[in-house]
Order: sequence, then structure tokens, then C-alpha cells
Amino acid sequence: MTSTMDVLIVGAGPTGLMLAGDLAAAGVSCAVLERRDQESNLTRAFAVHARTLEQLDARGVADDLVRTGARVSSVRFFGTAQIHLSVLPSRFPYVLVTPQYETERVLEERARALGAEIRLGAEAVGLRQDPDGVDVDVRGRDGTAHTLRAAYVVGADGVRSTVRQALGLPFPGRSVVRSVMLADVRLAEAPPDVLNANANAVGDAFAFLVPFGDGWYRVIAWNRWYQPPDVVPVDLEEIRDVTRRALGTDYGMHDPRWMSRFHSDERQVPRYRVGRVFLAGDAAHVHSPAGGLGMNTSIQDAANLGWKLAATLNGQAPDGLLDTYHAERHPVGRQVLRVSGALLRGILMDGRALRTARSVVIRAATRIRPVTRRLAGTISGIDLAYPAPRGAHPLTGRRAPDVPLTGGRRLYETLRAGRFVLVTPGSEPASAEVTSGWADRVEFAALAGPSRTVVLVRPDAYVAWATGEPHPERRDAMIRHALAEWCGSPAGAPTSQPTAGRS
Repeated sequence: MTSTMDVLIVGAGPTGLMLAGDLAAAGVSCAVLERRDQESNLTRAFAVHARTLEQLDARGVADDLVRTGARVSSVRFFGTAQIHLSVLPSRFPYVLVTPQYETERVLEERARALGAEIRLGAEAVGLRQDPDGVDVDVRGRDGTAHTLRAAYVVGADGVRSTVRQALGLPFPGRSVVRSVMLADVRLAEAPPDVLNANANAVGDAFAFLVPFGDGWYRVIAWNRWYQPPDVVPVDLEEIRDVTRRALGTDYGMHDPRWMSRFHSDERQVPRYRVGRVFLAGDAAHVHSPAGGLGMNTSIQDAANLGWKLAATLNGQAPDGLLDTYHAERHPVGRQVLRVSGALLRGILMDGRALRTARSVVIRAATRIRPVTRRLAGTISGIDLAYPAPRGAHPLTGRRAPDVPLTGGRRLYETLRAGRFVLVTPGSEPASAEVTSGWADRVEFAALAGPSRTVVLVRPDAYVAWATGEPHPERRDAMIRHALAEWCGSPAGAPTSQPTAGRS
């Protein structure tokens, strides 16, 4: 049996669910395959950073997620150094602490409401592609097999990705920390902070405690002097001992419902695209858990890829647009590897003298406001920017701030339509001649405030193009050119598309 669709997504984690919602919102037929046949609480991700919350806000689900967790406005590193997220120029100047299953819930509800199909108990076991599409072999929970065909396939199926293996792609990298213990426990005494993490003075014990919000806590612990293989069972007394050494107390830890070991890798696939198949999330890159960057990076992979696939399938994409997914996101994955790796090595640094020197330097640096702002922007994703062509306006490729628009709207509310948004000065709206040609794929808005800059915002809330040209006729001509370059030919015009957009 073979059925066809526009996009088949393998993996119903945050990456696949985000992508499915974006595609369904754009009218693209899609399905998600998930080999699990039920939800799991074995989550490792708890941190939702500001840029991810902005992406969720642009999809109308951020406020729902925020209600499930706790807001943390400063993050402590290396014992005493703090990064204050309150300096972020965002509606979300904090990190939201909430279990990954809550993030998956809001994304799944959105995807299903928009018409995406999510097939639980369906495992992708192989694929073949040709110039016109991709065939995916699927095995059901009862062992029966069938084939699905799609124009494009996205592997969002995690670190052991079947899609990546079927493509024959390497996953170079290394293990950076072994025998990390995980457990869900009850505590007799509530910790003083939402996030509780520390390594002891000599650096041989590390522990992290975070609440689920229902009376259960996730504990992550690591012992430098005892690192058996992942298959060795975990004993609660072992976790309690490491936690006491790292945090000074185990808070009366008791009644574990689940315990395990894992190891953390740093790996990145060399290509995010092979023909009609793409990789996203942990299938493309895995990082250390330090900084809580993994899930956030993965969700933003989906935000970048979704609108590009939709534009291509809807015949509104410039040539080469799909190639910009790798060009933009691969460097981001590489940067996250460096940042999370540096944080992990700093946390697990061996030797009292080195750890003391590290703490002194970091504490002094984080007291300098520009340094704190830069660190906050890096960890939160707010300062992420994509490369811009030479001579482009300075805003090009940068995050679009959530500016107020006339009529009481915000930019991110307008982005919920899943289209480009052209923002013009409130006193100088775009002419009717400009707006009529692209009204089917571009929202036109005016800034509520003084400005001379016209900005074309991509559906993923990054600036595609901007100009400060003051002359109305020249400005309108530049707008038409930018719209044609990014959004395809205007309605009623020949369908030939201009050369590739931006990378």
C-alpha cells in the first residue's frame, strides 16, 4: 500500500511537531511518524529560552506554555557567576523552566488543530529517493509494513536517526561526559530556587535539580570517580551521595519512580540536506546539556525549514531557497556545539586551583554590563543572526524585534498568519500598487512609532531585507524587487522566479 503527501516528518518530538504545525498552517499536507505509541515523561529538556518563546509567540502558543512553568530571570554558572536575562530586549526576558512534555503538548495540539496527521506506533525503517519524491518504508506496531511517498522527507528522529543512517551520512564527534545519572524523585524539603545546579569545590561531583511542577523532581548527577557503562543500574544512594557532595544536601530525596544512566555526545552531521531529504534537531546535531540549548536549537531548525518548504511547495519560493536551510542552520549548530561544550568543560573542570581561577575570572566578567548582555543574548538565542549579502542593510539577517504596529497589534501577532510581513513607517504606508501584487503571501503593516526604515520580515521572524530609502518612488521600486526576490512573482505575473534569496 502506498499513500502520498507533500511532506513526511519522522519523529514527533518538539522539532517534528513544530514543523508539522507550520506546514499544516501553510496548507501543506503532512504526516508525522512516531515509533512510540504513547507519551513518555523521560524528558531531558526543561529550559525554553527567550528566542524559542518568541517563535512560539509568533504561532500563538507561547502564553499557554508559559503558564505551565516557572520563569527564571538569572542563571548561575560556575557557582557564583550570574547571567541576568532581565536585560534581554524581549517580551520573554527569562528562561522558562517546564518539562519537555509540556512543550510537546502545546506543539502537538497546534499541529493537530491545523490538520497535521500524527501517527503513533509507526516506525520508519528505510527510504529511497528519486528526482520526484521519496519513498519511506514504515512498520506498524503490529509488524505490518507499508510505504509512504512524499515530495520531501524530514528526519527529526533523534540522535539514532534512521533517516540519517538511510542517507549514509556520518555523524562525527565524540562523547564529552559519560555515566550521567538521571532520576525522578520526591523531596522531603523543597530547594530554595527553581534551578539548583552546582559542582563541588574539587570538581568531582555535579548535581542538578529541577521541578516537574507536580511534586516530582528530575535529578541529574555525575561522579568523576565512578563512571560505569550506561547499562549499569543506578542506585538511589549513589545519586543521594553525589547530590550531597555537589549541593550540600540531598533535600531528603526518596521514592524514585525511574533511574537510569546516559552519556552526552557532541556531534554534527556535515550536511543538513541530501536531495529531497532534510535533517533537523538531534538527528542533525547533538550537544552537551549545559546551557539547555539542544531542544531550543532544534525547535528553531524547524522554524527555519518550515516556511521554506511551504513556499517551495506552494510555488512561491525563489530558486535555491531550500539550500539556505543548511547554509543558515549548520553554522548555528556548530556554534551551539562550541558554547555548550565550553560551558560543560568549565563546569567539570578538574583541580581546585583551576576552578578557583575560573570562578574569579567569570565573576569579574559578568559584572560588566556589555559582557552580561552578550552572554545573555548568546544563551537565549536573541542575538542569533544569519549571514547577509555584502552591502545589505545592517538589519538584514538579524532577529526582528516584536515592535508595536498601528491598530494596537504587535509584529509577532501579525506573523501568526505564517506570511512575510512588510513593515513600513506609519506615516508612509506602502502604495496600493505594491501591496496588490503580493497580498496573497505578504501581510502589510505600519509601525506605531517614528521610523524611516522599511523592513521585510520573514515568517520565522528574521529580517529578509530592509531599506532606509527616503524617496517614495525609489523606495517602492526597491520594495517590489525585494518582494519578487523573496516571495516569487506577483499575482498575475509570469511564474519565472528570480535567482536565489539569502543565505
